[in-house]
Amino acid sequence: MQKWQNELKKNITTIEDLKQFIKIKEDEEEKLKKVIKIHPMSIPRYYLSLIDPEDPEDPIRKMSVPSAEELILSGSYDTSGEKQNTKMEGLQHKYRETVLLLATNVCAMYCRYCFRKRLVGLPSREILRRIDEAAEYIKEHKEVNNVLVSGGDPFTLPTPILEKLIKKLISIPHLDFIRIGTRVPVTFPQRVIEDKKLHKILKKYSKRDKRIYIVTQFNHPKEITEESTEAIDILLNSGTIINNQTVLLKGVNDDPEIMANLQNSLVSIGVNPYYVFQCRPVKRVKHQFQVPIYYGYRIVEEAKSRMNGHSKRFKYVMSHKTGKIEIVGMDEKYIYFKYHQAKDVKNCGKFFRRKLNKTGGWLDDFEKVGR
Repeated sequence: MQKWQNELKKNITTIEDLKQFIKIKEDEEEKLKKVIKIHPMSIPRYYLSLIDPEDPEDPIRKMSVPSAEELILSGSYDTSGEKQNTKMEGLQHKYRETVLLLATNVCAMYCRYCFRKRLVGLPSREILRRIDEAAEYIKEHKEVNNVLVSGGDPFTLPTPILEKLIKKLISIPHLDFIRIGTRVPVTFPQRVIEDKKLHKILKKYSKRDKRIYIVTQFNHPKEITEESTEAIDILLNSGTIINNQTVLLKGVNDDPEIMANLQNSLVSIGVNPYYVFQCRPVKRVKHQFQVPIYYGYRIVEEAKSRMNGHSKRFKYVMSHKTGKIEIVGMDEKYIYFKYHQAKDVKNCGKFFRRKLNKTGGWLDDFEKVGR
């Protein structure tokens, strides 16, 4: 077992242990215990060290420490129609050119706003168990030109298993590139820094004709540390390209100055801003973290006015069951959308509008406009 795997075993997983690091109110303790029985807590000691223990509103704390607000049940556990796009255990095919593989249900840290709260850290039948069968599915679907390996977090897999998966996918001729979705460089950079074999594997398989993309998730400038920057440097030097998907989160980054600082800082360390995601209306997440789109759009646009050209290349989108929808504009009456990706290919690139609703947080909250 490698050093990083042993370190993960020291994660904070109980409220009793958590109390050694931050203050928990007495009347809140029992509620938090109820929460983690339903959705486990696991916080690496590194990430915990970024929390200001005197600040109950600390953004790192909000993303990692359970809250009594998770007992509020508004929302859904499958906001983007993942179940209906599952073709076999652990494989989803929603967009024509892309296959999604759920490689694990484990993460280095269980983010409290996770949109796969239904499976992460819990027993699940949605996880990929037969790599060979998944590869055969992809080989049979020539229209697929890229695969996103997600989870959970694929970087929590033992390195030999990760290599087996990468090698299998790289060998498929009609794949142009592979993406690996991971928050490990942010929440547990030691895994990247310490594992020399991982560096060699990425360098070996990420070549000019078939590149490996790392899709990570920095949500706040406090996450850009000496350690996370070192992990990013290693990944860049291993030949991978790094894109970032920020989630707009109430109480974390719903401020133009913070958002601008984050995106500008990412560019400075070699990470490409890719998307800012509207927080999904996930059960036990929506109430605490979702910002209404009316305010989200204004936050994003004001933040962009403080960014350079490279920093503001991202798109503000929501991952709806019908597709990835870009939020492109507003006026006094309407909010305007565009299908950046669509389950039904006929909708790709389609512009449409809905009646303005200042409290709506998801497409379904907006009234359709008659012809």
